[in-house]
Amino acid sequence: MLYLFRENNNHLQQSLFESVNFMDSRIKAKLEKSWAPIFYKYVFCNIDEKPFSVLYSDTGRANFLVNILLSLEYIKHLKNYSDDELIENFNFNYLINYAVGIRTLGGMNLSEKTLYDFRTRIYKYLIKHPEQEDLIFGQFLNLTMIFAKEAGIYMKEQRMDSTMFMSNIKKAGRVALAFDVLYRAVKSIPEDRLSENLKKVLNPEFRAEVIHKTKPSEGESRLEMLLNLCQETKETIENISELKNSDAYRILERFLSEQAYYDEQTKKLKAKDSKSIPSDSLQSAYDEDATYRKKGNKAESGYVLNLSETCAKENSFQLITDYTVEKNVKSDVELLKERLPIVKQNTKCQEVYVDGGYYSKEVVQIAKENCVEVHFTDLNGRKPVRMSVSEYEIDEETKVIKKCPRGIIPIHASVKKGQTVAHFPKEACAKCELKNQCYCKEQKKDYVVRVNLKSIEAAKQREKIECRCEGNKSKRAAIEGTNSALKRGHGLSKLRVRGLVKCRVNVGLKVLAQNFKRFARYMLERAKKAIGESQGGSAPVLVQ
Repeated sequence: MLYLFRENNNHLQQSLFESVNFMDSRIKAKLEKSWAPIFYKYVFCNIDEKPFSVLYSDTGRANFLVNILLSLEYIKHLKNYSDDELIENFNFNYLINYAVGIRTLGGMNLSEKTLYDFRTRIYKYLIKHPEQEDLIFGQFLNLTMIFAKEAGIYMKEQRMDSTMFMSNIKKAGRVALAFDVLYRAVKSIPEDRLSENLKKVLNPEFRAEVIHKTKPSEGESRLEMLLNLCQETKETIENISELKNSDAYRILERFLSEQAYYDEQTKKLKAKDSKSIPSDSLQSAYDEDATYRKKGNKAESGYVLNLSETCAKENSFQLITDYTVEKNVKSDVELLKERLPIVKQNTKCQEVYVDGGYYSKEVVQIAKENCVEVHFTDLNGRKPVRMSVSEYEIDEETKVIKKCPRGIIPIHASVKKGQTVAHFPKEACAKCELKNQCYCKEQKKDYVVRVNLKSIEAAKQREKIECRCEGNKSKRAAIEGTNSALKRGHGLSKLRVRGLVKCRVNVGLKVLAQNFKRFARYMLERAKKAIGESQGGSAPVLVQ
């Protein structure tokens, strides 16, 4: 059905029949001291509906009001509601109604279909127009800047961190994944085109036999049996023209190319060695975008969220200023290279605190180009056992070694293939007390020192870190608490959706909800303090 876009200004018109007009004065006072008026004033009234006009037609019935729908999405993630709980609270909770500009309880009906239709329109638009502005990110940035202005938040200093999370998929081994892919593909084939082997796949007992009753020693043979059933299914679908463009067939084809190879001797498919399967291989039959990554001691299938957050000590509270969701195979270095110019443009930040996982020569260069100083709180890898590279006197521009730590001038020095190379007199190095700690290696005619250019920059960064280690760590560490709050309080650990675009939308809503939660707490405390000062005593407790 076609819907015509219209903006919502109805909330600006007052009515004699507003529920608040019939409230007991004490109840009304509690309402005014709750989060709802803050949400209404700083979120609902500041939602820019115009960018969402692209979701609707020029003709048809008027759409359900965008600022109400988007506000409800924020509230859903703020309170971590299910859709059923959200609709129930919209119908019967006056705080929710007040927050979205409705002053008469029960004055507007909302169905699940209306919510789903709004989300679907956003998802489809973002998939079809990846080059266009992300509608959810645009609102996040707009509202966050409003919070920051009202609360006087300084954005010159920020910290950044990434965290992995799962979409709505299960952790599955190769056998379980093979069955899911096979089952979905077989289910798409008309029953009269199925062979006896494939008909068995749809039998519930087949799944139990293959997955739950498989002994560890039988895992490989069961996997190869499923792979060959997948191949049979693939050949069947190839003879059904209307199914060759289906999602099930595309996923089946991808799965077989990643997991199996053809054995000429047995004339059957064999499972590839697990080490030869790429990390961006299919992780779920129902989420093609999820990838596999091992970070430290933690391995997970899903996505990565990269956050930037203010960290100035002058701030009453900190705000998340930027977020991005990517497949979790994307490294921290790539994330920082992409987001640092965006954070700089949007917030005019001057310093960013990150951990060592973000370090690279390219990151340092991009930071210089954007006039941002990046502080690394730790670097990957072990601290060198030998003397630091920085103890050599090295020309800043040419990277040529001018003197060794003992002050010896090289016979000749140059830079070759990403290394700075210097040759020293044999008689000088042979008797040197620093010989065992030095990078020098004996050759026939002299001693040579070869140092990777990346090691030089890494040594400089390590020295900076050691000089300012504690201060940098304390500034960066608190963002771990933000990651934790998003996972514990807003359901980030495992989302209720699948696919990269849906995950981006949901995370954007959660991040704004977290910012509002902090902002509302600040505003309530500020109001409480103002009341206390005006009364010259303790202020009443505010409703949260």
